[in-house]
Amino acid sequence: MRKTFQLHVEGKNRDRVLDAVKHEIRKYIKRERRRDLPEGADFWDFDCRFGRTKEDAAVAHLSALTGLINGVAAEGGAQFYVEILAKPGKRTPRPAGQAPQGGADDLGGDEEDVV
Repeated sequence: MRKTFQLHVEGKNRDRVLDAVKHEIRKYIKRERRRDLPEGADFWDFDCRFGRTKEDAAVAHLSALTGLINGVAAEGGAQFYVEILAKPGKRTPRPAGQAPQGGADDLGGDEEDVV
């Protein structure tokens, strides 16, 4: 998806246009994730770019897109550009002996011995 979204549409409420844009982006991502994975791939990864125009678009993380869109809307911007390209991804195995981060074994808190 490579698209410039207009936030000022004649005769439409700006908040509703913003919600419709976010919905369209989420719908695209869900549709891409449903596609069949190529051989050897574990998941669909996304390369994203975001900016006010296509020329000044910078690399952004997929999870940060909603915040960036909200930032443009809060500043009163008239438009923004989003580029989301799906690519197959492969998970890398965790090195032996490395504990999972934030998993069920991670109790948080102090490292005291409990007897």
